[in-house]
Amino acid sequence: MATILRRPLLTEKATLLGEKSIYTFEVAPEANKIQIGKAVESQFDVKVAQVKTLWMPIRTKSQFTRKGVLRGAKSRRKKAVVTLMPGQTIDLFTPMAAKEQGEL
Repeated sequence: MATILRRPLLTEKATLLGEKSIYTFEVAPEANKIQIGKAVESQFDVKVAQVKTLWMPIRTKSQFTRKGVLRGAKSRRKKAVVTLMPGQTIDLFTPMAAKEQGEL
């Protein structure tokens, strides 16, 4: 299996939950809760208390042009909500801070 954690989801709601040690990630569709928990623990060196998964539904979009209506859809995605043990945190903005300082 390739990478389990695809990317962190940084929305307004996810940022507020991050203060409570709850983080959201887009994950591989074939990954289960045990694999997701182990991937978070190994990548960020933290202890995971709970993992919840959900499927984000297909989002359809339409664009009106001179030649007619173009229709498209965003595919389904699997999302994981990871709760860490009390006192544990993940700094998701570290790579961006290192890039701004010229370290990357």
